[in-house]
Amino acid sequence: MDGQSLNLTDERITQLKALFPDVFSEGKIDFDRLKASLGEHLANPRDRYELSWAGKSEARKEVQRQTSATLLPDRESSVDFDTSENLFIEGENLEVLRVLQKSYFGRVKMIYIDPPYNTGNDSFVYPDDYSERKEEYERRTGIKDEAGYLNKQDLWKKNSRESGQFHSVWLSMMYPRLYLSRNLLREDGVIFVSIDDNEQGNLKMLMDEVFGEENFLASIIWKHTQQSKNDEPYFSRHYNYQLAYRKSEKLQSFSLPRTERDNANYSNSDDDPEGPWRSGDVRSPNPRKTLMYDIISPNGTSISPPENGWRWSNDTLQEKIKTGEIIFSPDQTKIIRKIYLKNQQGRTPENIWDGEEAGTTRTANAEIKELFDDKTIFDTPKPTSLIKRFMRLFHKEKDFIILDFFAGSGTTAQAVLDLNAEDGGNRKFILVQLPEATEEGSEAYKADYRTIADISKARIQKVIEKIKAQQATQLDFKDKKQDLGFKAYRVAPSNFKVWQQDVQGAEAVATQLSVFQNPYREGTNEENMLYELILKSGLPLTTSVEEKEAGGVKYYLVNGDRVFALHGVNPALIQAVEALKPLVFITLDKHFAGQDQLMSNTQLQLQEAGVEFRVI
Repeated sequence: MDGQSLNLTDERITQLKALFPDVFSEGKIDFDRLKASLGEHLANPRDRYELSWAGKSEARKEVQRQTSATLLPDRESSVDFDTSENLFIEGENLEVLRVLQKSYFGRVKMIYIDPPYNTGNDSFVYPDDYSERKEEYERRTGIKDEAGYLNKQDLWKKNSRESGQFHSVWLSMMYPRLYLSRNLLREDGVIFVSIDDNEQGNLKMLMDEVFGEENFLASIIWKHTQQSKNDEPYFSRHYNYQLAYRKSEKLQSFSLPRTERDNANYSNSDDDPEGPWRSGDVRSPNPRKTLMYDIISPNGTSISPPENGWRWSNDTLQEKIKTGEIIFSPDQTKIIRKIYLKNQQGRTPENIWDGEEAGTTRTANAEIKELFDDKTIFDTPKPTSLIKRFMRLFHKEKDFIILDFFAGSGTTAQAVLDLNAEDGGNRKFILVQLPEATEEGSEAYKADYRTIADISKARIQKVIEKIKAQQATQLDFKDKKQDLGFKAYRVAPSNFKVWQQDVQGAEAVATQLSVFQNPYREGTNEENMLYELILKSGLPLTTSVEEKEAGGVKYYLVNGDRVFALHGVNPALIQAVEALKPLVFITLDKHFAGQDQLMSNTQLQLQEAGVEFRVI
């Protein structure tokens, strides 16, 4: 276990090797062979269509960068930490996305983000190298940091329109985040991104590049206000965009659940055994000469085709008459197509959403005020109705993960909790929010919320309390209790010291070796190490953890098939592990200090039992 996040370069090479094994020579890519394999599909490097901006090459490097950072449990901020499957992670979102690559690769069904719109007032530009060392950091910024890691709060600045690279810095911020988030999506997953006119055009091209233009689903127009703005110089802007992309063609369609309003036009006046129906169009949408034919009714009446022709060929239409899907009018001068309600599993969503169905900024502010004693502690929140509408597109599936890595006030968490309470679903959320400082004098600051992350966590806690109070007055007919909790974590340097690869000179190497006599960072504890090892073993943060004991030594059974021994090792513990036959046994090197025989015996015993043995 190298302690690093997923190596995306190695992952890509593995995928390429599976597709083109013949282009590899001694483990390296032979680009001449690759070009020959691709043939005419290769583009001229000087003549191509792509989105380009200043700093794109550096943004691409950010995708490849690994991290040794981890996530520390924050039980104090959590609700039902040991049982909940919801997550709130406090930290810089690019770093968090890197940390989650191993554990959540291909696990997320839906991503929703509301990123900075690049209005000229957004504070989002900062160096993304979280692991930058103290010397480099001080040399570049002059700001000292005792831990040797970036203090992101000191580096936040506004992306001014006067900047010569106004759009470029925003694109460089978005590119690696979108790329890494795509890895977390399931093959049938979808991402929705809110944006306004400032960057909509650039974001569309960027997402075409990251997700593939063939996976573009829609640019949804959301009318977020009903109020005219007379202070606008040209147009009163009433809407913004929700760009929707799928991960792959594995998502073939989705739909909204049907409502009474959707079904109002269905009836069964003729007592059709197939149930309620409505009439449908029988005309071809486009002129087709091959569909221009007469239909003879049972009484011999000839029915002429409409202007564009019929919707089907004559053979197909005659078959539909036989099955009863096509009937004749009482006077037999026209045909009627029956569309049965029983065959309508949902309703195809439109790409224009108004405030009645998706909420408005006014309803979003009202939701915040209701939870926070009538105070507006967060500007420009999104309404829960909007996020719920996204989730309802998957109404046939109610047990999946939703990720929001620009969490803001926590609207996505409330939407998940509320919708689960409404329909009995088991959706889980993962929210990521940087601890961005609130402004002194703001309503949030006055209410003692010092960061945006504090507001998010407080909102989730208040929503949980509200739902519990509502459910306390209701009869409970559900077999399974709703998950009304969340595990809080915060991003932090690894609990294990990181070997510096670029150290040069015998003296410097000797110094580092001396430091690594104890490879654990000062102040770390077993629980923090446990969750770091869970993450870096590729297990989700919600995996089961059972505390057990053998021979007076505590150990953890994780996911039912892995043993983590962080408190000590003795023969009795090894015998217990041998009996359990887990997939892997992980422990710390320090537990074998001065006990080489014990380590050798442990390795042999576990090898014979088919258990992988790892020492950190």
